Amino acid sequence: MADWIPDLSRSDKPRYLAIADLIAEDIRAGRLAIGDRLPPQRKLAGRLGIDFTTVARGYVEAQKRGLVESRVGQGTFVSGMPRAEARPATPSRPATVDLSMNLPPEPEDPALIARMQDGLAEVGRDLVSLLRYQGFGGTGADKDAASAWLGRRALVPSQERVFVTPGAHPALLGILGLLARPGESVLCEAITYPGVRAIAAQLGLKLVGLPMDGQGIEPDALADACQRLEPKALYLNPTLQNPTTITVPEARREAIARVARRFHLPIVEDDAYGFIPAHGPAPLAAIAPDLTWHVAGLAKCIGAGLRAAYVVVPDARSGYPFAAALRTANVMASPLTAALATRWIEDGTADTLLRFIRAETRARQALASEILPEGSFHADPLSFNLWIELPEPWTRSAFVGHMRATGVGVVASDAFTACGPAREAVRVCLGGPASRAQIRSALDYMAHALTQAPEAVSAVM
Repeated sequence: MADWIPDLSRSDKPRYLAIADLIAEDIRAGRLAIGDRLPPQRKLAGRLGIDFTTVARGYVEAQKRGLVESRVGQGTFVSGMPRAEARPATPSRPATVDLSMNLPPEPEDPALIARMQDGLAEVGRDLVSLLRYQGFGGTGADKDAASAWLGRRALVPSQERVFVTPGAHPALLGILGLLARPGESVLCEAITYPGVRAIAAQLGLKLVGLPMDGQGIEPDALADACQRLEPKALYLNPTLQNPTTITVPEARREAIARVARRFHLPIVEDDAYGFIPAHGPAPLAAIAPDLTWHVAGLAKCIGAGLRAAYVVVPDARSGYPFAAALRTANVMASPLTAALATRWIEDGTADTLLRFIRAETRARQALASEILPEGSFHADPLSFNLWIELPEPWTRSAFVGHMRATGVGVVASDAFTACGPAREAVRVCLGGPASRAQIRSALDYMAHALTQAPEAVSAVM
């Protein structure tokens, strides 16, 4: 019903809630039927003399209640009858929620979502040309946007050293495939990112974990490993490391770079979370640019579905074999994805998303600090996850099984252990599509488990 106009004077609630309530009321009264199209948000805002954002929030609220659905390119349609509010999860059994994937929180602000959609629509105006093959490494505009983005991390590489790639994983696969041959050693943190373990296994590389303290890998252990193993590369995730949440301080980064330079050891810097802190330490690529392969993925600082990463190679000469390796495996980064990333960087949407991610992550970490026993986990106010060293007599398998039985997914330390026995620890993620209410419910249940023996809580599994 394109001429539907709600009478907001009938409600004393905030206007966006009044819009959702009146949609429900008119569905009950038969003034709106399933399948009816509601007025476009901007048009209704003009009719009512209110902000577009208020109408957008009203439609989002109605969608949460199951009253309407949004169809891309078509509009908003009535989709269901009003229903009773869902009962909150009981304290003893949390709502099903997957806390196993390390993702940034997802935006719900209608104004921000509308801004993101505007960028997508703008990119779509050039859709035909974006469906063509393009040269590997990104267009000039994409590389300019990449350079502007990398500049936030104190990196100012020449364009010939910058490549737009189809995500961090293909980039890491290509880099490690160039640096090491099957059977050769690559060093990493003792507790490391599972993706690099999978890549090393696929390439037949021997991944060797180095001892860590609260500031990252130990420089003396790195030097010792270089002397004994003659490794071909050092892989590090130095900012908000997944899963320990450690950020390597600048002094330790400089010490690591000195050892790497002494042994002519290439550094592969996975800077997945480097943009999350507003003022983090300088990347290794700024400290030792001639040794470092810098991979700046967009999945963690914008959204996991945006499969793009900016790679800075140590020198122009390194770019030739790198481009050839990735071209063989991937042909090119998706021009559509690259263009959308470029658009959001140029118009400021990417920065707005970053500010949202920082604020929401802080709020979720505050929940964890409020709910979980003090000292029971490691985290950073800006990390997407917690690293929980389990108290005795809990084992990681028992804890993971206990949480899974209630519908809460967490990941055991085995997935992150480069070598040697795994610790009795788990990673718990706080981002992705999970709401704060779902996270609070899961953390309440987790807090109870952490203060009890496994056999004391098994009855509610």
